Amino acid sequence: MRTREGGLVEDEAAVIARVRAGEPEAYAELVRAHTAVALRAAVACGAGAEAEDVVQQAFFKAYRSLGSFKEGAAFRPWLLRIVVNETRNTVRSAGRQRAVAGREADLLGGEPRIPESADPAVAAEERERSRRLWEALDGLAEEQRQVVIHRYLLELDETETALALGWPRGTVKSRLSRALRKLGRVLVAAESESEGGEGRG
Repeated sequence: MRTREGGLVEDEAAVIARVRAGEPEAYAELVRAHTAVALRAAVACGAGAEAEDVVQQAFFKAYRSLGSFKEGAAFRPWLLRIVVNETRNTVRSAGRQRAVAGREADLLGGEPRIPESADPAVAAEERERSRRLWEALDGLAEEQRQVVIHRYLLELDETETALALGWPRGTVKSRLSRALRKLGRVLVAAESESEGGEGRG
């Protein structure tokens, strides 16, 4: 399968079978194909500077658990579930949450979203919109935040999201729907508050 990051794994099931049959070096193919999305998941869930360590640990745990991996199942959602759990443990043990702005910058890989030649006012507006989105996302219940992250930031489809989160598809649909409604309300309120503030200034 071709991954969204552009990596290529011709046949994941065959690669997993090779690893199980005593060819551990084949696991590197899965690591290469899924590292980028695993890092995005760790960062989006708050791993911050520990994201690379979290992902490394998640790949190690996934490798050790390959014996219990269900034949024919999709590897990516299964791996992301391990990444999210590992991130949660890391964040909990560190006793802190990432700052909204820092997490966003990490998630975007430090690349500017707007070309430098763009109008600075437009760039500032885009950064402010992004900040409000992250704040709104942080205001969601954990389950709602997770479903939005998996569907939109990690670009998983509904089935993959259900597998990654260990929920039925119906639960993914209903939680996503509620999360998007809440996000919409919060963002509209933030937008009008911002415009009201500018009007008063």
